[in-house]
Amino acid sequence: MTIVGLVLGLTTSTAAIADVTFGTKSAPDIEIGPSLGDRLEGIVGRSGPEVKPDAQQSLRDAITRRGQGDTKDLPKISYDYGFVDTLPAADGNAQFQCLAEALYFEARGETAEGVFAVAEVILNRVDSKKFPDTICKVVNQGTGRKYACQFSYTCDGLPEAVGEPRIMERMEKIAGLMIDGAPRDLTDGALFYHTKAVSPYWASAFDRVTTIGEHHFYVQS
Repeated sequence: MTIVGLVLGLTTSTAAIADVTFGTKSAPDIEIGPSLGDRLEGIVGRSGPEVKPDAQQSLRDAITRRGQGDTKDLPKISYDYGFVDTLPAADGNAQFQCLAEALYFEARGETAEGVFAVAEVILNRVDSKKFPDTICKVVNQGTGRKYACQFSYTCDGLPEAVGEPRIMERMEKIAGLMIDGAPRDLTDGALFYHTKAVSPYWASAFDRVTTIGEHHFYVQS
């Protein structure tokens, strides 16, 4: 499957920036509760064994602690589709749908790790004062203005039709975990990314922090 081209581009005068926020910038309004527990039922890690109930509770507690600023000794989510496929189907409100659709149209050809990384960028923007304050506003920033789209699929003139429901289900599961407060450990706070297939002029103005799959990730210098 080819990856839908993405350039987190610039407007004609400034670097285009997307942002997503939940509630206040300093304290995102992220619900961590039974919905996360439901998604963690029957988790299978990289090695395959089922995670025991106490381990599921440990992960829930760890994500809660992370939301409270405690980042010590947190269990890690497995960034692979073997893990994702064991999670029950996820659904949610309009913000959830915007994130799932962005992951589908921008990164569905990536590894699971690559999809989680793209989700991090969107949520990092939500937390940044430089960007809009909801997921949908971040994803649709610049839509309808020439050369201003942050996510190319929102202005490529093509209908947003989901032709691969199984892949979309995976994107929804990842979106659900990230919105529930899963760790963002992959991109070092990145706010920008682009595919290896392009070389946008703005990239030289930022610091590349990592490359995952077919995407380079950046923070502002």
